Amino acid sequence: MSLVESIRNTLVPIHREGYPFIAGFAGATVILGYFWAPLFWIGLILTAWCIYFYRDPQRVTPTDDKFVISPADGIISAVGPAMPPRELGLGDKELTRISVFMNVFSCHINRAPVRGRITTIVHKPGKFLNAELDKASAENERNCLLIDSPNGEVAVVQIAGLVARRIVCWADENTAISIGERFGLIRFGSRVDVYLPQGFTPRVAIGQTAVGGESVIAEFGGAASAPLVRVS
Repeated sequence: MSLVESIRNTLVPIHREGYPFIAGFAGATVILGYFWAPLFWIGLILTAWCIYFYRDPQRVTPTDDKFVISPADGIISAVGPAMPPRELGLGDKELTRISVFMNVFSCHINRAPVRGRITTIVHKPGKFLNAELDKASAENERNCLLIDSPNGEVAVVQIAGLVARRIVCWADENTAISIGERFGLIRFGSRVDVYLPQGFTPRVAIGQTAVGGESVIAEFGGAASAPLVRVS
């Protein structure tokens, strides 16, 4: 492998959603640096962080329908029973919820945890509490997707956080989505919850690091076997 190929493989693509913000950071850096040199270096660091924040790496995703894949990079912050968002109409019984907390250094691209058809998308205004708090699931601004998967309805909830004030969702209702497919992002620190129907068993623990589009967080039915994968 040549040096050029090695460098190309090391560089991570930047998602187009980040271009306006990166340009804004860079422009402000030049302007502020014109008036006071130290501000240029501070701005340069912040611009580099903005570029890093909007990275969009490829992921190798298991495609077996038995698996639920992490919808985001981050730390598993909750695993257990919880009431799903009322706006999804999933009833008044608790479902198994797995939460992934993303800090400001996590990759914030969100990916579908299962394949299926998106039957419902609902945006709910709310507060901007620390996304690590359990009550953030019920009180914070959120965007909910309900996916009709081969093993039942799976809900994915994008939750705004203390710093995150913008939820972006590219998906549309009544469309098919593949496991691991990108469907949105949340800007500057947040959380994604996955609500699972009966038959799924969590395969992660609180505190574990998850990789969006790759880490298996739950499994339907029996023991896992070596999965087929797709690169996306």
